[in-house]
Amino acid sequence: MKGKAENAGRLLIRADAGSRMGTGHVMRCLALAQAWQAAGGTVLFVEAQAVPALDERLRGEGMEIAHLPPVVLGSGEDAAATAVLAQQFNAQWIVIDGYHFGAAYQKQLKEAGFRLLFVDDNGHADHYYADLVLNQNIHAEAALYQRREPYTRLLLGTSYALLRREFWPWRGWRREIPERARRILVTLGGSDPDNVTLKVIRVLQRLDDEGLEAVVVVGGSNPHYDSLMTAIAEGPAAIQLRHNVTNMPELMAWADLAISAGGSTCWELAFMGLPNLILILADNQEMIARQLDMAGVANNLGWFHNVTEKTLRQELIRLTTFNREGMSQRGYDLIDGWGGQRVVSAITNNVVPLT
Repeated sequence: MKGKAENAGRLLIRADAGSRMGTGHVMRCLALAQAWQAAGGTVLFVEAQAVPALDERLRGEGMEIAHLPPVVLGSGEDAAATAVLAQQFNAQWIVIDGYHFGAAYQKQLKEAGFRLLFVDDNGHADHYYADLVLNQNIHAEAALYQRREPYTRLLLGTSYALLRREFWPWRGWRREIPERARRILVTLGGSDPDNVTLKVIRVLQRLDDEGLEAVVVVGGSNPHYDSLMTAIAEGPAAIQLRHNVTNMPELMAWADLAISAGGSTCWELAFMGLPNLILILADNQEMIARQLDMAGVANNLGWFHNVTEKTLRQELIRLTTFNREGMSQRGYDLIDGWGGQRVVSAITNNVVPLT
């Protein structure tokens, strides 16, 4: 499914990232931006503050970037400054992604004459004025958006899951499931402010498995890189630390199982058929983790601060010998990799999608 190249114009994306906020909002918008580019469009990212490693990634993907003057995030001043940039860029649509953007923000931009796509997770806004509301989560349902305008259309569920361009060539790929999992991928978000990655590394160091290999991926906003390097150097396990990687599909294809946070990475893991243990790092991950566990795609261990190293070790050992074929297949069934193209089509064709 592809958006029509002749219809894709200029798209402005308003999203933020940081050490506490993480990079998830910007990274899933990058997936949408790449699909927009593939349909012949041009994209401008507007951020409240620069995040150098992330901005470098965006520019490397051919995105334009602008930064707002000092404003309160999600305020009227934020909306006004965004509208000015959208006018200068001649944007036909504005994409908004972030929990600090509410009803008033949407209304102000609509009144300024722009078409809006609002990326949402849990129906946090008091009202929805956007033309399209996208909720790519497994728990998405229309009941979350009863307070919306008559013209507001809903794009709900994992068929709209946004996967970045590097995943597209892997559509239809299927992995071989070894009897025992020995290759472990650890990915706990772009920033991991509480340094949960260190806890996982300590557990991996104490596993009594000579054949174990692990790759630990940290994002460009992670402030703990040096301490993680030290912990790995001091231990006996075969662990590699990768920073700000762009080859996640290859790493997921290499791995036999993963330890992840409960954010958008879960859709990538499901798409790649990689069973995973989920540690919840933020409030917005709770519902995703629970629903993926109920669907048999992943094992939800709960909030990171409630999971002891002993429990994590036990669950990891159990999953290495567990029949993971069913988990893998259910992941394939959940995510087909065409979500970004479906969203682009909904924008460019202005049709009522099936929900």
